[in-house]
Amino acid sequence: MALDTQTGIAEYDAPKKDLYEIGEMPPLGHVPAQMYAWAIRRDRQGEPNKAMQVEVVDTPKLDSHEVLVLVMAAGVNYNGIWAGLGVPVSMFDVHKQDYHIAGSDASGIVWAVGDKVKNWKVGDEVVIHCNQDDGDDEECNGGDPMYSSSQRIWGYETPDGSFAQFTRVQAQQLLHRPKHLTWEESACYTLTLATAYRMLFGHHPHELKPGQNVLVWGASGGLGSYAIQLINAAGGNAIGVISDESKRDFVMGLGAKGVINRKDFSCWGQLPTVNTPEYDVWFKEARRFGKAIWDITGKGNNVDIVFEHPGESTFPVSNLVCKKGGMVVICAGTTGFNCTFDVRYTWMHQKRLQGSHFAHLKQAAAANKLMIERRIDPYMSEVFPWAEIPDAHMKMYKNEHKPGNMSVLVQSPKTGLRTFEDALEAGPK
Repeated sequence: MALDTQTGIAEYDAPKKDLYEIGEMPPLGHVPAQMYAWAIRRDRQGEPNKAMQVEVVDTPKLDSHEVLVLVMAAGVNYNGIWAGLGVPVSMFDVHKQDYHIAGSDASGIVWAVGDKVKNWKVGDEVVIHCNQDDGDDEECNGGDPMYSSSQRIWGYETPDGSFAQFTRVQAQQLLHRPKHLTWEESACYTLTLATAYRMLFGHHPHELKPGQNVLVWGASGGLGSYAIQLINAAGGNAIGVISDESKRDFVMGLGAKGVINRKDFSCWGQLPTVNTPEYDVWFKEARRFGKAIWDITGKGNNVDIVFEHPGESTFPVSNLVCKKGGMVVICAGTTGFNCTFDVRYTWMHQKRLQGSHFAHLKQAAAANKLMIERRIDPYMSEVFPWAEIPDAHMKMYKNEHKPGNMSVLVQSPKTGLRTFEDALEAGPK
């Protein structure tokens, strides 16, 4: 596809080379033979500061429906930690490639397009949603693409994520970038916002409705901060759970109806054996947690939806405090994967346990529209330079990151830039 001269990017002089330094811009549309990337290899899987190392690798080649994006900034998510650790599964056993580039969020510029790409052109400013599929089965054509056997997460189950100067994606992954945000703000939200959107609105008939109550675990984190904003937008009531009292004001500022500090309770971890003294102790404490919810929602008002992602440590309580006919929806297991619960409260009270995994294009686009319309704020908390990408993941791994969402700079040379011309002006001379 020929370069469209109506890109909105002013002409600039730059040499054609096979490799550019970080922050150095090639001529618009020129694809160098190689690029810098933070790569993970099987023989150094482990914590992020061990697993991730800078390498020079080949720039990806495009298929007919693919797009190459110059990455301006990228988001930090927990799947980058999993990719480094090789837990719960090594990605090398999934995509079978020699190295893995993590990163499932990005903002950037369309730099090259496959010959069958119709809706995007070189020079377009985009954010990227992370769902890929082959597009040719029943679920992708009339069903739910997230149920397709070909469904995979770019930057996690694929080897070519956003922690590199260029990234290769399917054309259907692209969304328009909110122009009022900086490159780093644009890069930090798509994975968590779209995931939260599907959890709350994607599982009929349990779509969130006005007036309903939602318990949000990890309320100050990336997922939680977007969940609370989406709940507010839909006219619901968010009850946020935090682990540090210093995060209370932040969560209340997001619009939560109330906040509970889980450190005030001791009912966490796997469920004790039912009908033992240990279970009785757990049950009494879990009921006390439920009363703290009632103090916010009103006596007897259990939550309609539990927004779950810690998994092992919280799941028994989530199942208990969900109302009759309500839903516990879970998208991760950041505290462990062995979830236990008292199934009597599930079948007798007819509760739904729903797994949820990212979002399809329509859901991601709907969530992105809310960001473009400024109904949702990215709440970006920290930005790291290119050289500190492993450090950013270590902070998340140790739960030392600030409330909100984290970004890293890639080709954008500094924070606060909103246009490609800004980046050119601020970049290496």
